[in-house]
Amino acid sequence: MTTVRSHWIAVALLLFLPAVCEGQDKPTFTKSGHTTDDLKKVQTSLKKGTAVLLDVRELNEWKAGHLKQANLLPLSIIRKGKLTDKQKKLLRKDKPVYCHCRSGGRVLAVSKILRSRGYDIRPLKAGYTDLLQAGFEKAK
Repeated sequence: MTTVRSHWIAVALLLFLPAVCEGQDKPTFTKSGHTTDDLKKVQTSLKKGTAVLLDVRELNEWKAGHLKQANLLPLSIIRKGKLTDKQKKLLRKDKPVYCHCRSGGRVLAVSKILRSRGYDIRPLKAGYTDLLQAGFEKAK
């Protein structure tokens, strides 16, 4: 009887556990280290406010054009480790932090630095132009 009860408890847990974990988001990455999250998911998360988008390009690139939902935090600043209070607020430990650059290279360096500090960094392979083509809105 105890064995049958244990079996049914285990079955109930297996059926219930996916519903409990459904809201959790365990990131996965490509071999090169970019997030496997698709761009529609990224856009939805940004719109809902459940994720943050960082542009890790340099200020001159940002001024030439940037995404409306992005926040500027250049790789050069992150490498120095001397962030202003405003810049520190951009880095959230309670939300995934997507980052993009021109072509998907600098985001890997950023992710290595920030992931070691406990952030859920999800570097995008898509660069600035690719994100515009995918429907991300350009800032005016």
